[in-house]
Amino acid sequence: MSELVQKKIENGVARIVIQREESLNALNREVLDAVREEVESLSSPESSADRYADVRVIVVSSAGEKAFVAGADIKVMREADEDRIRDFIEAGQAAMRAIECAPFPVIAEVSGFALGGGLELALACDLIVASETAKLGQPEVNLGLIPGFGGTQRLTARVGAGVAKRLILTGETISAEEAHRLSLIEWLVPQDELGKKAEEIASLLATKSPLALAASKRAIDAFFSKSRDEALKGEVEEFLGVVMSADAQEGLGAFVEKRKPTFKGV
Repeated sequence: MSELVQKKIENGVARIVIQREESLNALNREVLDAVREEVESLSSPESSADRYADVRVIVVSSAGEKAFVAGADIKVMREADEDRIRDFIEAGQAAMRAIECAPFPVIAEVSGFALGGGLELALACDLIVASETAKLGQPEVNLGLIPGFGGTQRLTARVGAGVAKRLILTGETISAEEAHRLSLIEWLVPQDELGKKAEEIASLLATKSPLALAASKRAIDAFFSKSRDEALKGEVEEFLGVVMSADAQEGLGAFVEKRKPTFKGV
């Protein structure tokens, strides 16, 4: 485990915390690789039967309140040659893709600045809860650049082409309130309630069937990569993939018996 990225698992929730507070948690290569490695290790345990034994949800957060992640490490772009820059951007893409493809819901807990690569990190997560202090944006155009960690695609998928072009082409930084209005974030809370809210959401998701959550993620994401007919057929297959599971039988039985289900991810 890198000293710059810490992981803690408790009550089915894995919390991944970026620890570069002195640099506003900017994403350098070490951080990107560590985040990817931690997510991949959680996603691919030694035995698939153990996948959901300890972890049902991931929360991504950062040290301090000033910044979730203020962006990618500018020094890399300033000092590196094209090959090193390509390597860095591809490392960022790999980290974001690992988060996006994780077989668990992933929650971004955003405080302070979430700019450039920081917003791209949040966008790779399934859900975003942000404090009222948050400032979000894709300001790369102000540096003569464009988003490189997937922001052009994931921002468009989340808020639509018009809003994505507004933020990317103008380089505008918006308030958490405006981000909530634009459906860029799902929950907006006071700063002192941020951690509690993220834990509340994570704890709720941890009670659901992990098989159903993973299948739901795949079915929803298919909207952006497949035709309507293909995606609908995929939904049928995802449904059939979970309906005969022990979790589904538990859920159906609990409903009939008027009790809370206990899902085990099998």
